[in-house]
Amino acid sequence: MTGTTTGTTPEPTSATPLLDLHGLVVSVRRRRRLWASVALLGLLVGVAVAVLLPPAPTAVTKVLVAHQEDQPNDPGTLIRTDVALLHTTRIADAALRSLDESGTRPEDFMEEYEGLGLTNNLLQITVTGDSDAEAVARARAIADAFVADHVRRIRQAASAEAKTLLEQRDRMREELAQVNEAIGDGSTPLNDPKASADMESLFARRAELTSRITDFDQRAAEARVGTPQLIAGTQIVDEPRALTNSVPRNAATNGAIGCVLGLFVGLALAAVGTVVADRPVLRRDIAAHLGASVIAELPPRSGKLWRRRRTRTARTRLTTTLARAVRGSVEPVSLLELGCARATSGIALDLAGALAADGPVAVVDGLPGPHLARYRPKPGGPTVVSGERAASVAQDIRIGVGSVAPGTAWTDLRYLGTQTVLVVRAGHGSAAWLHTVARQLADQRIPVLGVVLIDPDPRDRTDGTLWDGLHTALRGHSEWLARQNGTGRRRTERQPMWAAGVPDSDQEAR
Repeated sequence: MTGTTTGTTPEPTSATPLLDLHGLVVSVRRRRRLWASVALLGLLVGVAVAVLLPPAPTAVTKVLVAHQEDQPNDPGTLIRTDVALLHTTRIADAALRSLDESGTRPEDFMEEYEGLGLTNNLLQITVTGDSDAEAVARARAIADAFVADHVRRIRQAASAEAKTLLEQRDRMREELAQVNEAIGDGSTPLNDPKASADMESLFARRAELTSRITDFDQRAAEARVGTPQLIAGTQIVDEPRALTNSVPRNAATNGAIGCVLGLFVGLALAAVGTVVADRPVLRRDIAAHLGASVIAELPPRSGKLWRRRRTRTARTRLTTTLARAVRGSVEPVSLLELGCARATSGIALDLAGALAADGPVAVVDGLPGPHLARYRPKPGGPTVVSGERAASVAQDIRIGVGSVAPGTAWTDLRYLGTQTVLVVRAGHGSAAWLHTVARQLADQRIPVLGVVLIDPDPRDRTDGTLWDGLHTALRGHSEWLARQNGTGRRRTERQPMWAAGVPDSDQEAR
């Protein structure tokens, strides 16, 4: 499958986006093994935790809590206060005394139970223990201690309020006695207007005091009457019961949670790794960084029948494309790999087999690994020689196979071929290294005829053609050769000095 597409020339963009979302999504999808493995690891860890570390025996109970300050629009402040009071050493110590567990510290005991406000007046208490019976007993003790403490606080509040009202009533009675005494004194002359006004004010004051004393008596009585209702309303409405722990259910729940968390962590790691590594995967980016067009693609090997057929078809088309380029070239052509030495060896052998009908073919092995060294030549097939014997090869057709991975001896690449086709695995090399490869090949004056992309993203719809690179692209190769020989019309576009075939001084003079 060729990567060259036709269409209008894209306009160059002056600004490069800080983050290419398309490339990021493609890179994360290509790293599905990473985030799928992390998700599977999270699933296994969740199941293992549920099986190997089962939850402790747990009991639960519910308490209805009545408040004197209850309001329909209460946002839950009162029940949150009750939850906070439940986690106090006073209630924990009272529960421990009823359980006869004096050896346990209240601070440690508070870590074994928790409260949750279900509504404004409903409190749920969850307790753990060494056994179901112990957990139920602890839940009962904590609930009773909380109810007793709440009732005691209600009574104390009611008693304090009633006491305050009665004290105010007694002060009013003392003042009333003084007013009655002043009224009962008969020394006030009847014909004195001022004395008559004073007497009227005393009578008014006596009536006011009598009314207020009656009001205080009524309020004190209401404070005492309201307390029994609050006391009766605070009770255990759900008896303590042990919770049943199902291992399969807990394993399924923990496994699902672990899988989701692992998937999230895996996606995050893949995204961060993609941004940090900066390894292009789109054919558009690879062509731009290498400065050469993508001329063909080869999908990865697969065990599925229909994919194997597609791979064989792609290899056949690729071999035909490369054989046409080699036949039309008067200079030796090399295949230089980056991250795909095995695939490049297979491509070179297929290409040599296709060219065997034109004459003897030699494959010069410049790979660092033993991929071609294990090849056993067949009768009438290509000959594989090592890179040291490249200069002594006498065959008519020579195909060099080398590598542009880190550690490459760049000055030896010209012995493999003065023209090259780069075989690059998508997402293998960083953008910086792709720039290094393009620069080193330019320094060695090795034109890049094109790029063969290995394992491309199947959903990549970007264009891998460089529209200003006709001097090296295969579609303009014949015209470039004619120009080199002086038989064709020269184009006016600028071309690199290594592609023009003229000395540096002549190029600068032009």
